[in-house]
Amino acid sequence: MSPSSEPEVIATVEGRAGRIRLNRPRALNALTLAMTLAITRALLAWRDDPAIQVVMIDHMGERGFCAGGDIRALALRSGGRDAVRAFFLHEYRLNHLIFTYPKPVVTFMDGVTMGGGAGLAMPSRFRVATEACLFAMPETAIGFFPDVGAGWFLPRLPGRTGYWLALTSARLGAADCLHLGIATHYMPATALDALKAAIIAGPESPGVILGRRAEDAGAAPIRPVERDIDRAFDQPTIEAILAALPAQKWGRAQAEAIAGRSPFSLKVTLRRMRIGEGQASFAEVMATDYRCALRLASRHDFAEGVRAVIVDKDNRPAWRPADLALVSDHEVASIFANLPSSEEWTALP
Repeated sequence: MSPSSEPEVIATVEGRAGRIRLNRPRALNALTLAMTLAITRALLAWRDDPAIQVVMIDHMGERGFCAGGDIRALALRSGGRDAVRAFFLHEYRLNHLIFTYPKPVVTFMDGVTMGGGAGLAMPSRFRVATEACLFAMPETAIGFFPDVGAGWFLPRLPGRTGYWLALTSARLGAADCLHLGIATHYMPATALDALKAAIIAGPESPGVILGRRAEDAGAAPIRPVERDIDRAFDQPTIEAILAALPAQKWGRAQAEAIAGRSPFSLKVTLRRMRIGEGQASFAEVMATDYRCALRLASRHDFAEGVRAVIVDKDNRPAWRPADLALVSDHEVASIFANLPSSEEWTALP
């Protein structure tokens, strides 16, 4: 079988464990609609099957767990508006299915885990990071916002670290992920095969197995700047956040990162984090994400951001508007408005 004809998702049963492996390594396992539907089918088939006691989600290849959703086609409007709606509808249904899954889901954050990859990992009960883990929510760099349930898990991280991650697209390694609770356990990549075999052999107690085998990830680099993060990113506006950043090298780096992001996306993202902090259920978060995603995906900044970062790779997006001061609060608020009742997001039964 040639690489192009291999399935992009490999779902198997090993003993009493269901195993889902992402198999699109050349694209860093970026999620397509077909992949999302394949993962969903496997999870639904195993949800009420008494023979399956645990689910593991990992990947084939060595380059990364999942770099996010395959957004190039969405930005180029391939398939039109219906394709955009279908992608977000089913991706968010999958995120919610994992979050509410009645059996333990163990996801292995071995390599790049960004955007849609975080949407697979973060709703899982157990999240194992390796030394190769590289976690980020980079959506504001492409004129979008941290979605896939980030409105639930980012505001609930310690202090204002989730706001910082959302607005700067900061990248974290394993030690920081473990320190903040993004990962639940750390294991070196060389130990993963033995760990997975142990879970397959003892699927009734993955938490116990992980607790016994987990190792120390080392000191978290984020620790020295947590106070600065909390002080600056607790401000009510992007402009106030920028003014509150310390003047030393770290603060200047955060200001520079924010300056490269879409001004409109930054303001939408800050509002999204504050709304998410008060939302009572993951389903409510996903419904809000869906409204925002459909509207932002149709705006200039999304297409321009994907062009600049992914297609042409010149990293010189021409944002509209190009300045924070020109972003209308009313227009930002409109991104969150309810859709017609027949078009709202709904969870799987």
